[in-house]
Amino acid sequence: MKLLSSEPFSAARRFYISSAIWMFVGTFTGLIAGISLVAPDLYQQYFPWLTFGRLRPMHVNTVIFGFVTASLIGSAFYYVPKVLKTTLWNEPLANLSMWLYNGVVLAGYVTLALGMTQGREMADYIWIIDIFVVADFILFVLIVFKTIAQRQENLLYVSVWYFAAAVILTTFVYGLCNVIWDPSTGSLTGMSDAILLWFYGHNIVGLLLTPMSLAAAYYVIPRVTKSPIYSHTMSLLGFWILIIVYTHTGTHHLLQAPAPYWLKVLAIVDSISLLVPVFIVLTNLWLPFKNKWGEIHKDIGGKFIFAGTIYYALTCIQGPLQSLPSVQRLTHFTHWVVAHSHLAILGFVGSIAIGAMYHILPSMTGKKLYSEKLADFTYWLLLFGLGSMFLGLTAGGLVQGGGWLNGEAVYRILSELHLYMILRVGSGVLVVSAAIFSAYNVLMTIYGRGEEIAK
Repeated sequence: MKLLSSEPFSAARRFYISSAIWMFVGTFTGLIAGISLVAPDLYQQYFPWLTFGRLRPMHVNTVIFGFVTASLIGSAFYYVPKVLKTTLWNEPLANLSMWLYNGVVLAGYVTLALGMTQGREMADYIWIIDIFVVADFILFVLIVFKTIAQRQENLLYVSVWYFAAAVILTTFVYGLCNVIWDPSTGSLTGMSDAILLWFYGHNIVGLLLTPMSLAAAYYVIPRVTKSPIYSHTMSLLGFWILIIVYTHTGTHHLLQAPAPYWLKVLAIVDSISLLVPVFIVLTNLWLPFKNKWGEIHKDIGGKFIFAGTIYYALTCIQGPLQSLPSVQRLTHFTHWVVAHSHLAILGFVGSIAIGAMYHILPSMTGKKLYSEKLADFTYWLLLFGLGSMFLGLTAGGLVQGGGWLNGEAVYRILSELHLYMILRVGSGVLVVSAAIFSAYNVLMTIYGRGEEIAK
């Protein structure tokens, strides 16, 4: 197959392959980082440069950009032309965007391993990589809007709304908040940079990952249930409220910092207000399952995506509560926040990314999924792996927060966290195993001699 193939859905398939590989790399890096919190000297005598300070951003950026975002873009490159009753505009250019995207993730992984970083949460990549990220998202914007322009279907289904918004908003947010006009630092100074960074940090979740995940869910769930979404009006209402409200929530990470008081209040109010669009969306996604709950278990992709919507509900109940100052006194800067992040990225976004991939691959390749049983086993590995990790980190976070509130020194709490860090590593083994099985299933479905779907 050519590097810049014009074969239909070739870019989508390659994004799926990329995602499967990066899922393993990202989760395995996270496992190594977790081990360093249990036994810091286990491997650092052989690899002294692999410190937790390098491993964590390697893990976070690879999972966010390499695993989940790549999968969701691959899904969009399939369903956007499908619902518009057209073909993807310029498949070779889509393939170019895929190669550029993988080059960005690889360069980011290597440079972070070498200690080359801007040292900002989820904005760690150095300046030259940031430039290529923005350039690639401009390609995504061009591809999706050119595809919309040549559509045969007049109605823009909500999945198209969400994906188009995600790529165009991220283009601006990424460039602005990585301060790409200042190559020397990639940042502002003082409190201004903290505010800008958390505007970015929450909008990478709220204006990139969340819209693309909901777009995939809105495409797959009606296909699984063989029922239309409950209300097109509700889908657009949820879309616009999400876009408007989510934008201003980032400062709730800075309640203990000298950020402007009005901005803190706005962040808290908007964080609580997020419950409105979240449950509008969930109501719209869940109602098609009415009297059809058994359909969930007939389609492994639908099963993953339904689980993702449950994680979405849990994440978006916990998140607004965490924005309250009375709750943050106990939870902020603890493992509780890490647990919440894993619930959001691996639970909500990750489950939907995998589910959409499992559902779309058979239609894309004309072959059945290589192994439904292996996919189901992957589902349970992720369920128990994420569940045990979430509970362990949440409990560890409460131990941390409770100790600090009672005046305990940081070093006295560390020994009490050891058991929870062991649980974190054990659950990480389950997650990495799921990544291996998922990658094998995806690669065998695409490249193996699987059973063709009867036409």
